[in-house]
Amino acid sequence: MKKTSLLLFILLFSMGLNAQFAGFGGKKGPKVKGKITGQLIDSLTNESISYATIVLKKAGKTKEINGMLSDDSGKFKLSDIQNGKYDLYISFLGFEDKKYESVELTLKKPDVDLGKILMTPTDYLLDEVEIKDKRALFENKVDKIVFNAEDDSSIAGGDATEVLRKVPTLSVDLDGNVSLRGSQNVRILINGKPSGMFSSNVADALKMFPADQIKKVEVITSPGAKYDGEGSAGIINIITKKENIEGLAGSINATAGNRQSNTFINLNAGKGRFGFSSNGAVFYSLPNDAEVSFTRTNLEDTYTYYSYDGLTETSRLGFNGSASAFYDFNAFNAINTSISYRGFGFDTDGTTNGSLEGLDFTRLTVGDNLFSGYDWNTDYTKKFENNEKQEFSVAVQVSGNIQDQNNMVDETGEFLQTGEVYERTEDIINDADNLEITGQIDYVHPVGKSNKLEVGAKSVIRHIDSYSEFKSASTISNLFLYDQDVYAGYLSYNFYWKKLNFVTGLRYEKTEIAGDGDESTQIFSNSYDNFLPNFAVAKSFKNFRNLKFAYSKRIQRPSLYFINSFRNSTDFGNIVQGNPYLDPELTNQYEISYNTNFKGITIFSSLYYKKSTEIIEQVTLLEDNGVSYTTFSNVGENNSIGINMFLSKSIGKVTIRGGGDVYTYNATGFINGMEVSNEALSYRIFTNGEFSFTSTLKADFFGFFQAPRFTLQGENASFSIYGIGFRKDFKNSSLGIRIIEPFVNNKNFDSDITGTDFRQVSRFSIPFRSFGINFRYKFGKVDFKERKSKIRNSDLKQGEGGGGNQGGQQGGGGM
Repeated sequence: MKKTSLLLFILLFSMGLNAQFAGFGGKKGPKVKGKITGQLIDSLTNESISYATIVLKKAGKTKEINGMLSDDSGKFKLSDIQNGKYDLYISFLGFEDKKYESVELTLKKPDVDLGKILMTPTDYLLDEVEIKDKRALFENKVDKIVFNAEDDSSIAGGDATEVLRKVPTLSVDLDGNVSLRGSQNVRILINGKPSGMFSSNVADALKMFPADQIKKVEVITSPGAKYDGEGSAGIINIITKKENIEGLAGSINATAGNRQSNTFINLNAGKGRFGFSSNGAVFYSLPNDAEVSFTRTNLEDTYTYYSYDGLTETSRLGFNGSASAFYDFNAFNAINTSISYRGFGFDTDGTTNGSLEGLDFTRLTVGDNLFSGYDWNTDYTKKFENNEKQEFSVAVQVSGNIQDQNNMVDETGEFLQTGEVYERTEDIINDADNLEITGQIDYVHPVGKSNKLEVGAKSVIRHIDSYSEFKSASTISNLFLYDQDVYAGYLSYNFYWKKLNFVTGLRYEKTEIAGDGDESTQIFSNSYDNFLPNFAVAKSFKNFRNLKFAYSKRIQRPSLYFINSFRNSTDFGNIVQGNPYLDPELTNQYEISYNTNFKGITIFSSLYYKKSTEIIEQVTLLEDNGVSYTTFSNVGENNSIGINMFLSKSIGKVTIRGGGDVYTYNATGFINGMEVSNEALSYRIFTNGEFSFTSTLKADFFGFFQAPRFTLQGENASFSIYGIGFRKDFKNSSLGIRIIEPFVNNKNFDSDITGTDFRQVSRFSIPFRSFGINFRYKFGKVDFKERKSKIRNSDLKQGEGGGGNQGGQQGGGGM
């Protein structure tokens, strides 16, 4: 009996221990997995939202542990979730992101039903509206498309032209000329501000801009009245990684490659209401040889006026740096100032053998070219205590661009009929300076909860000096002075009416121009007034099917590249000179766009019509001695119809994107007094994407093809490129590899131009295969605060790189 009682006592005692101290040999405590459910509803239309992104993370952590898309009825259910606290993130195109913090699942309440979740549409048509795929590499906003360049490893170590080639609707040819919907009439901004670096030659400026310095690119196809009227095709805004911060941090980014190498250094410091940021970059392109051939013949009997073959070695060196600072006087008043400096140079050494009208010659050319400049901006911003959306700002900018070109030519030859010896030794110099001073005032006044009124005024004072000198046995020089002043005011109203979102505005611009110089033909003056209206209306449907119609009138004034009267005779058979008497282009554009998300496939599409008058094109005329004269002229008008499309789809670890543009060129006009016309169809196709091997090892790829670009006199070369990149991320650093065209050593580019009595065909061949290794290192920890200048000068037609031997093109004339 005693033994039985003892055994019973031990058994009961053991059971008590197991109950109080689970894990000491007994069963563990009870566990159960739960779920989080809810339904997404549009707060305005009360309709469900399908295919929105739901992401679950541990409370206060950044790693995703679960996620899904809402179904056709807007509902979602995250299952098999352990007990604990979580943060829930919800995002969808056209709606503000929503976050639920510390959603807790317990043993007693393992299931959480969030019920109907009201998603708020973005307030304004021109505010941010984005589709986020897995890496949010591309974003579609109602007025623009955004490419987040910092998330693309395939561009590491490249320049800005490689970044822009990845952006939907943009096209960049071999020389760096940028087109939007088939037109090069675009305005490029840096951090929302103009820069003198683009006043003379856009292509060369982009080549000196390291890709690793670019954070994202915004393409604005329908600018409102608050933007300058310039840029008939649209505006490209390049956002750099330069930001103001709270804390101390920096980064070093270096790339070594067989074509180009660069280094970028960034340092940021900030505390309280004061902050400072600075950065600098340098890049160098190894010397490479470009082969060129050129032939000009008579249309009737194929007689050859001029022909040559040549080889030119070119090397490039560029640098840029900037510093910015801000100070917050209080919560409602702040000042921001920044200064930047840049420089880009290229040296050429070429040999050309050819024949011009019975003269056989050999030409040796040595070129030394430097393009440099600076920008200084200061902004004051006042916000109002009663309404955070009410804002008043004043901005001032001083921008300078310096262009120094020096080409030494040594030619020898023989006239075949007479045996006479030909010799020419000449030093050709052009120094051109462009100074801009800008003042701007803007005011934003909210009307009700969702409407706003914007009003502002702006003045831009431009002064250009161009000095040219030709040294041989004697010296000939010329000084040309050019002033262009623009005074503008605008009014814009953004409002809702019966679930329709409207933006309407009107901009007035008055332009005064004047010229002066050593020659009587350089003395002139002119002025003109332009009223530039814009209108847009958009409606959102279920599952974010968005339909928008937009109209805008834009103006395109010629910049220094087009008006520089410097006569470049380095190639005596191809004389190039700007035209200071150019009139501005005017463009009326109508656009219908439709965006949707169907079964997880993001689709952006638009149909547009553009009518441009007084279009500015490069024109080549043939003189009696077989020499051509190339300049710019208002040749006529162009009517263009086009369509853009962009699609994106993520499947597991793979995201694939693709699309293209198709547009017409239908121009009529007069060249040298003769009526001419040209009708053509051009297109561009592209694809890109990425694959995530792990969360820290990723690969990117891209491919691009641009059909020939047309003018009234013919067509310029088509262009294609493809590449792949890999990047491995570590705690504070990353290592990347970039490969471009691994199976193509040299690439050829052909041009075909026809005049009234001649045809000229050229071929340009350069080394193209490239490899690069990139290393990035970051130190410090900061809290970023973005600050941008209010100034956006977008009122000049900017220079091309491939057109006129005024930039860094390598050519047969030793350019």
